[in-house]
Amino acid sequence: MKSLRQALSVARKDLAIELRTKESLNAAGAFAIAILLLFSFAFDPFAEAAREMAGGLLWLVFAFAGALIFNRGFARELPNECLETLLASPLSTSSLLLGKAFGNFVMLLALELISLFVFGIFYDVRWWLHPLELAALCALATWGISIVGAIFGALTVNLRLRELMLPVIIYPLLIPLLIAAIEITDTLLANRPITAYELLWGRVLVVFDIVFTALALALAETILVNQ
Repeated sequence: MKSLRQALSVARKDLAIELRTKESLNAAGAFAIAILLLFSFAFDPFAEAAREMAGGLLWLVFAFAGALIFNRGFARELPNECLETLLASPLSTSSLLLGKAFGNFVMLLALELISLFVFGIFYDVRWWLHPLELAALCALATWGISIVGAIFGALTVNLRLRELMLPVIIYPLLIPLLIAAIEITDTLLANRPITAYELLWGRVLVVFDIVFTALALALAETILVNQ
């Protein structure tokens, strides 16, 4: 419980900074809206083909825009040796890494909500037809993206080309998660019932989240202290 409280404190601190500066959300939101707008001009957004690729478009936008959020997670701690101060504090390394993931999670969910509204307007897709299923999907997939972003955001924080290296590293790892999220999203947006096929992909999301959360907790000290 203590570690969880510490992690939530780190997340609150990051979210308070983001609400004040809005540097990550502004950049990620502008990117997401621009991509959705450009694709609406690239093909007929009301055609059946556009609806069939809606899930893929949405999750690619979420993943690429998320990298803009993850890059700032640990980078904002570099000035004035804030990261070293956090590591020297009684705060556990696992709590720090988990707190960064919580912050990523909340910011990415906010970005997804904004993008869904824009997507509904540009593409005339009624994404709200299965609210509970879509919320569960977004929670599972977004946590997986967020924890991977936190792990590799910490690993690349001291690299000069971290803005370039982070996406190169995380996107191959996110392929199974993105495929699962796309398959389920396509079903929900098409207003089709959930079948065993979608439930199988849901289990992939759960396993992905468990594996990378366990890795983050087990390797937090190695990732943060022994870089």
